Amino acid sequence: MDVITWTGELACHLQAAHRMGREEFAGRLGVHPQTVAGWHARPGTVPRPDMQAALDTLYEKAPAPVRLRFARLVQPPTDAAAQALRVAIAVVVRHAEVLLVQRRDAGSLSWQFPAGIVKPGGSSESVAVQEAHAETGVHVAVRENLGSRIHPVTGAVCDYYAAEYLAGEAVNQDPLENASVQWVPIASLTRFIPADRIYPPIIAALEAAA
Repeated sequence: MDVITWTGELACHLQAAHRMGREEFAGRLGVHPQTVAGWHARPGTVPRPDMQAALDTLYEKAPAPVRLRFARLVQPPTDAAAQALRVAIAVVVRHAEVLLVQRRDAGSLSWQFPAGIVKPGGSSESVAVQEAHAETGVHVAVRENLGSRIHPVTGAVCDYYAAEYLAGEAVNQDPLENASVQWVPIASLTRFIPADRIYPPIIAALEAAA
């Protein structure tokens, strides 16, 4: 048995590894969904002992693929990765839709979430908000930090933020970099971006929002 001292952040990683929405995850633990929301909002929170035990049980009963996803999510970045390019990504939700840009990438087109490079000393959260507007004309506000990872293809350190739509029409404001901008039904997201390329906490957050 692995000995884990659970925090809000680790609990959220376990939720993402199970690919569960907040309500389903809360139901499996026998807690109110607001408790799970609190872990997302305050990742440094240490759950009480009975909740630690419930998280232990859920982890111990998890199948091998879930444990593998969990291990990958909690793995700290290496020193080399810490010096890598940092990118902030905005996952913008409006009702049951998510905002995507169709990026011109090495001669081909691919659908992605709005994103921008974070300069040394800059704020990833601010960049996520600014780039969403710069690329699409949409004003957004960050709702929660979905976590960070080293991108498996680019090697960049990616910071992911769930953001809510505030105002503005979605238009392609960066035609040199992007071919199109579109609101996509959350239920159809994997038709635009393959599921295995989506950071698991994004899937969990979108399932909860749908």
